[in-house]
Amino acid sequence: MLNSRQLNSKQAGFLNLPNDNMFKTIAVAILLCLVCSIIVSSAAVLLKPTQVANQLLDKKNNILTVAGIADSSKTVDELFEQIETKVIDIETGEYTDAVDVESFDQLRASKDPATSIRLTKEQDIASIVTRANYANVYLVRDGGAVSKIVLPIKGYGLWSTLYGFIALEADANTVSSITFYDHKETPGLGGEVDNPKWKASWNGKKLDDPQGDYELTLIKGTVGPNTPEPEYKIDGLAGATLTSNGVTNLVKFWMGQDGFGPYLKRYKSTQGSVQTKSATETSQVAVTTNLN
Repeated sequence: MLNSRQLNSKQAGFLNLPNDNMFKTIAVAILLCLVCSIIVSSAAVLLKPTQVANQLLDKKNNILTVAGIADSSKTVDELFEQIETKVIDIETGEYTDAVDVESFDQLRASKDPATSIRLTKEQDIASIVTRANYANVYLVRDGGAVSKIVLPIKGYGLWSTLYGFIALEADANTVSSITFYDHKETPGLGGEVDNPKWKASWNGKKLDDPQGDYELTLIKGTVGPNTPEPEYKIDGLAGATLTSNGVTNLVKFWMGQDGFGPYLKRYKSTQGSVQTKSATETSQVAVTTNLN
């Protein structure tokens, strides 16, 4: 055991070493790394609740925006009382209570083999590889009746996976709005998915034709007076063909049989009164923490 005098002597000896001494340099670097790692780890743990709360608030804001709900006199939580969150079984399109709506995380579930499926090449037109077995739907209610349906969507563009929401009118076929809240597409090109004018061009477009066949697509150029069947066409993103194709494919996937297609079909056949597998859930619930 070293007594205090010997310990102080060793400390003094270490400090008196030249600054370019290899042992002193390595020791100081290791000590600095340890101190920094402790600070960063502590900050991450302490700030985690705040980060989760901010992500949840941002998600609520995006859902409210795509749903067209705005009132500066009310808080986000007050506005969100108009929205009911449900979890559906994607395969059957039924509401389900097999998953807790308040804790369900669709993104993490899609990466868990126990709660997801791996898509085949033919299925995976959105290039997402796996898809969760369950998904969130957000029902905007007006006087008790459903006025809009907000659905989460994602898919690969040119450089990144685009995460967003699409809002449908109560007929479950007419697009009300679309937004992408997370992506890394090229600013001025694929990044134009954030352009309010382009997003507004989705309003009123149709997913399916009268025969029930999916038709909505982004075209090269712009939709004009001479464009055939303009109700199914969206302006392409200039100079961003691959991002345009990615948006076309991701919307087609999520509105199709392997996405929300079974739910939308069931919803339309029952005019929004789909029941859960084991119980009818009508109480207001909070938005889930579907973090990215």
